[in-house]
Amino acid sequence: MRIERIAAAADERLADYRDLTDVALRRILEPEGGLYIAESAKVISRAVRAGHRPRSVLVQEKWLAEIEVLLASHDDVPIYVVDSALAERLTGYAVHRGALASMHRPDLPSVAEVVADARLVVVLEDLVDHTNVGAIFRAAAGLGADAVLVSPRCADPLYRRSVRVSMGTVFQVPWTRLPKWSEAGPVLHEAGFHLAALALADGAVPLDEFSAARPERIALLLGAEGDGLSRAALAAADTVVTIPMGGGVDSLNVAAASAVALWELRAR
Repeated sequence: MRIERIAAAADERLADYRDLTDVALRRILEPEGGLYIAESAKVISRAVRAGHRPRSVLVQEKWLAEIEVLLASHDDVPIYVVDSALAERLTGYAVHRGALASMHRPDLPSVAEVVADARLVVVLEDLVDHTNVGAIFRAAAGLGADAVLVSPRCADPLYRRSVRVSMGTVFQVPWTRLPKWSEAGPVLHEAGFHLAALALADGAVPLDEFSAARPERIALLLGAEGDGLSRAALAAADTVVTIPMGGGVDSLNVAAASAVALWELRAR
């Protein structure tokens, strides 16, 4: 194991972790790829099991033994050991989960590859809240979605907060980015998907009625917080579906709505 103890936040070996600016990390290795930060031993373990390659790990002494076991098959990866004060000074927040890993971003598969055997996929259009993205991935993993597709402007599923909220399921559920709707709609239709847009609209079909006559392959479209789905997404949809509500409430948070819809549309 390459275990290196570091006492100075300015040490260049720690550059990937300094201030944790995820946008900058994505650009470090472009055009070949980029980096993302995985936080906690559990998340790092899931990333490694999914075939993602660590570039380095930042760990505090008391979690070192656990990380050594986790990286047994990656003994060329440097493990930087720091104290808690240095970790907080370096990252800008208290690192309670013991370890951070700088991970190489994998190449994203094509849409065709991701949906090849799928019956139920989730499509996220332009979500800006990384917490919602992570929560939707967790719902997708737990409630039987086969894949997640994200729009070009959707928040990054590999952003640190998305990964943490998802409990690492972003490494479990296949996903990739879609092209713009003029291309994405035909790709999904050609693959045999019925595009169901979850939205408030006159004439929308209640979710339970839609589920009762469930199409064989469904792409569930979820829109941005506040604005909802774009006109282009709604135009591409085959059916607009709504969750019947009461109590004077017209809608749910997008992550909560995804869980309700996925539960109703799960394969039986």
